[in-house]
Amino acid sequence: MLSKKRKIDKECHVVQEKWRNLYFFAELNGKPTCLIGMQHVAVAKEYNVRGHYDIKHAEKYDKYIGKLSEGKVSELEKFLKKQQSLFTNTHQVSKAAVKASYLIAHELVRSPKPFSDGEIIKKCMLMTTELICPDKQRTFANISLSRNTVAERISDLSESLNNPLKDRVMSFITFSIAVDDSTDVTDVAQLAIFIHGVDKNMSIIEEFVELVPMKDTTTGDNIFNNLVEILDRLGVDWMQAVSLATDGAPQMVGRKAGVAAKLKEKLLAVTQQYQFCNLHCILHQEALCSKTLKLDKVLDVVIKTVNFIRARGLNHRQFNCLLEVTEKPYGLPYHTDVRWLSWGAVLKRCYELRDEIQLFFNQKGKVMPELQDNEWLQDLAFMVDIT
Repeated sequence: MLSKKRKIDKECHVVQEKWRNLYFFAELNGKPTCLIGMQHVAVAKEYNVRGHYDIKHAEKYDKYIGKLSEGKVSELEKFLKKQQSLFTNTHQVSKAAVKASYLIAHELVRSPKPFSDGEIIKKCMLMTTELICPDKQRTFANISLSRNTVAERISDLSESLNNPLKDRVMSFITFSIAVDDSTDVTDVAQLAIFIHGVDKNMSIIEEFVELVPMKDTTTGDNIFNNLVEILDRLGVDWMQAVSLATDGAPQMVGRKAGVAAKLKEKLLAVTQQYQFCNLHCILHQEALCSKTLKLDKVLDVVIKTVNFIRARGLNHRQFNCLLEVTEKPYGLPYHTDVRWLSWGAVLKRCYELRDEIQLFFNQKGKVMPELQDNEWLQDLAFMVDIT
């Protein structure tokens, strides 16, 4: 009959308390560990423990007997705890530095500020800690806020936000899409994609999906390919798409090469029984309504007013001084036809600063009778409401 092999883990060997003073051994993470050299023995048997001590430490530590042995063991255990605490604190500090890097990157992107501002923030922190808590300066120096690091942090945050959005998209029984492209200050076209969905509980969910930079052409093909790529990555079911909201640009609504036409072709390939419509963006509809109202008499006066104040440096400085005296925290912005949403800000500011504008014109001897006309002011207030 074959004998069964012994298994060490079933022999129930445990670290004995007497080994602590005799051989300077204690239990650490379930293993018999030498407090002198921080080495483990494979099996918790007195033969192994005594052999390790006799070979490596007996010559130096045999002189510690009785109270001396207990004192030396306590000293070694205190050193071990201090070392473990140092490693733990180092890990916690490193973890806190990474977390701080993510928090600052989040604030930069919310501001919105350039990614390179992270380096300025770090420089300011180091200057502050040097004066207030110099012993913590090295801790703050470990916070990585370089431009590339901030970009990576923001990418990670974006990915973490997309994961719950993917789960929501999976619950949609129907959804619609809204897209719009605009050029930023660096002349890079930015494609904004939104999704609006309804789940089986009739809960309405509307989320911003992504802002896609388009550094080359912005044809219907380019926009369509980016749109499909982003939504496929999100995991949408194209059979549940019901509408697309865009502006009236040719690359969006073109009969053959527009994004709407290409999306309809894609859905037709997915299912023959689809109901899909293309909508004109409601914000653009408001802009069109404001133009069809024919309130040029209001807009012309506002343009003349803003130009008189902003086009001349002296007038602009004097008007700002007047606003400081009247404790107004803002001035008059310019309007540009390309950014049509700026009309609302210009009209609102002119209406809120109508008294200051009238006072400034009187000081300059500039006659603008419309500013005192109640009917004109009512039309201005109406336009503020609809924009």
